[in-house]
Order: sequence, then structure tokens, then C-alpha cells
Amino acid sequence: MTVQKFLKTLKTVKRTHLSKPYQKELPYSISKTLISPSSTILSDLNPSKFHQIISNPRHNPLQCLHFYNFFIKNQSLTSFEPDLQTHLTLISRLIEAQKFSDVEKLLKYLLIDEFNRYPFPFLASTIENCCCFELDVVAKLFNLMLNVYSDNGKFDLVIKTFDHMKNNEIQIDERTCTMHLLQLKKNDQISLSLEFFNQMVESGIEISVYSLTIVVDGLCKRGEIKRCRRLVEKMAIKGIKPNIVTYNVMINTCTKRWNFEELDCLLVLMEKEGVEFNANTFKFLIDGYTSFGKIQEAEELVSKMHDMNMKADSYMYYLIINGYCKLGFIDRALLLFDKMINRGISSNVDTSWALINGICKAGMMEVAMVYVSKIQSRGFELDQAMFNELVDGFCNKGMIDEAFELQIEMASRGFDADVCKCCKIIGGLLKFKRFDAAKELVSVVVSRDGSSNKLIMIDVDGNLV
Repeated sequence: MTVQKFLKTLKTVKRTHLSKPYQKELPYSISKTLISPSSTILSDLNPSKFHQIISNPRHNPLQCLHFYNFFIKNQSLTSFEPDLQTHLTLISRLIEAQKFSDVEKLLKYLLIDEFNRYPFPFLASTIENCCCFELDVVAKLFNLMLNVYSDNGKFDLVIKTFDHMKNNEIQIDERTCTMHLLQLKKNDQISLSLEFFNQMVESGIEISVYSLTIVVDGLCKRGEIKRCRRLVEKMAIKGIKPNIVTYNVMINTCTKRWNFEELDCLLVLMEKEGVEFNANTFKFLIDGYTSFGKIQEAEELVSKMHDMNMKADSYMYYLIINGYCKLGFIDRALLLFDKMINRGISSNVDTSWALINGICKAGMMEVAMVYVSKIQSRGFELDQAMFNELVDGFCNKGMIDEAFELQIEMASRGFDADVCKCCKIIGGLLKFKRFDAAKELVSVVVSRDGSSNKLIMIDVDGNLV
């Protein structure tokens, strides 16, 4: 049987299911070289010949990989398995060709899928004793091993790999360690993350601020803010300076948890280290201050933003204006709203609603109409909620005519007034003996939702009977 006929026959052979990077057949161009002329079937290969094929420098590393996968898929037709030395030879050739994703797939098969076959000490010893490996290849191989262990949740083996590299002065790639920190955080292994980070620092690796921020973020998610700050202070002394992203992670946690004592410590540390606020810093602080009721402090931050030529957005203004309105400081809310408009920042739905709602709750209906006109002049239309709030405010103030006219305006725009608010208007109209107007409003609401029984049974004070 010729090799070509045999390869054609292999297409019909049931193959074992192994996860491999490539699923291609053995190319003809390499089959002539890879299988000796005297061989007529694949089973004629032996471990020595197989290793010679993989290690032959005349063969392209990717061709060797294709051949390796072809062999593995049809391993039932052979009498042996590739040994560890052959695996490592192929891996080293792929590393030299910078085919790192292929190497990781092979390592996954070797380290994870065949996990019990090669314990780490044996594997590490074999790599170290392989004199044909260049130092940079060995370093890259161990870093890729660390990455594969990490991706597959073998965190104990990551530590063994890391310790072996450190003890044997094998160069450790900081980026690989950073990716492991991300894996630990993703798996909520925060204690392991801090422990591994400390090992990184002790090993003398040049630590990036990104690695520090990953650990800080993990600790913050667990609410360990003080521990975060102490870690940051410790790293700053060692020359690993936290940046604004690192600080923002901690500031956001402090403000959400209303931990203003730690927040003050962080702000002092930022000033000491010369780290300037960015837009996110202001946003986190304003959000936290307003939710706690520290509205004046939040407004001071907006002023600071403008002093720094940073534009506060409408959401920040909404938080402060809404805070002032809830506390009953309507004058401050109005003043800030005017500042916002003068600074060229458009009012959004939430900001307009918060302002109008606060004014109406305070019974300042004349002021409310002034600001309604301001809002409308800037192209903003009232929605149903605002109309209802204005109607309620007029009723509470005893301004029944204005409430009635506004309700008619709502109807003309397709909005529906709240039934209880309609009852207030009708009661007020009856009180002033404006029966025709009351009847008109009853008809409007009845035609809308058939609530005639409910609306008719009210007294002259507008109360339901």
C-alpha cells in the first residue's frame, strides 16, 4: 500500500476525539519527508523516528504541528504515544516561531487534559535538563505554563510554577502575572490575589500600576477599604505609584458605603502624591455626597470642576438640585439651576422634574410658572408627570382656576390628569359655585375612563363621599 493510498484510507477510519489546535490532514509535501521511503503504513513509525520528524529543522514548525495532530487523531493505528521530550521539542519550536496560541493549546493538552501523567516537579526538571533549549525559550515556556494553569483554575500549580521560576532565576513576565491576578479576581479569590501580588513584589518583578489596581478593585468589592489604602501607601513607598484610576476605584467604594473617614484619608493621600481629579472622581464624589445629604459640599465640587475647566454634566446638577429640593432649600436649587443654564449645560428631564416638583411642593406656584416658561423656551416640553404636579400645586394653593385651565391644556395635549387631582379641582369649582366648569371636567374624565360614580360622589370641598 502506498503512502498516498493509505492517507486516503485514513479518511474513513474512526478517529479518537482529542481537542487539538488543527484538524488538517497530513500535507503531501511533508508526508514524503516525514515517513521514510521504506514505510508503507503509519504504524511503521516508532518513538525515535517520530521525534526525528518533529525535531528536523528542515520541517516548518506548523507542518510539524499538522503532522503531530494527524498522528494523535489516528493514534489507534500506532503502537506508541509521543513522549514528553517530543512534546517539549515541538513546543520549543513553536515558541521560537512565536506561535504562542498554538503552544498554549498543546500545553493545555499536556498539563490539563493529561494532568496526572506529568507531575509538575518532573515536568520542570525535564525542561531544565533539556540542554537544547535556549534560556529565553525556557522562560517563555514557563510563563505560558503559568498562564495555562491560571486559565484552567489550577491556582496551586500557578504558585508552584511561579516559585520554581523565582528560585531558578527564570525571568517572570509581569503581564502574565497580571493576567493571573485578573483570573483570581474573576473567580472571587481575593485573598489569593493579594497573596500572589505580594509574591510578585517580593520577587523583584517590576510591578505595573495596572496590577496594583486589580488587587485594589478586588479588595474594594469586599469592602476592605482601609486595607486598600494601606496597600496603596505601602506600594507608593516602594515606588509603585497609584494613578487616578486606582484612586477612583477606592473613592467610588467609599462614597457608595458613605465611609467618609476613609475618603478623607484618600483625598489627603492624593494631594500628597500630586494626583489630580478627573471627571469620574468628581462624579463619584458628588454622587456620594448628595446621597448622604452633603449637598453643599457637592455643589462646591461642581464649582471646582469649572475652575479646572472641566464641564460638569446635567446628571451632576440633577443630583444637587434634587438634593436641595428634598431638603426644602428651593432658593439654592433655583440659583444652581440658573448657573447651570448660564454655563451652557442643558437641563434634562430629571433635572427639570426635580426642580418643578420641589417648587410645587413648597407652594411657590408663581415661581413654578416662571421656570416652566424658562424650560419651555429652551425647547423642553412638559410631560404628564410635570403637568400633574403643577395641577396638584395649584389645587393645594387654592388656585383652582389655574388648575382647571392647566387640566384642560393637558387634555388638549393628550395627557390624563390624575383622578384624585381632578376631584380636587371639581371640589374647588363647586365651592365657588362654578357648576358648569365642574360639570365640564366631570364629563371629560367620565369620557376618558368611565369613573362617573367616583367623581359625582364628592362634596363641595372636593372630598370623596
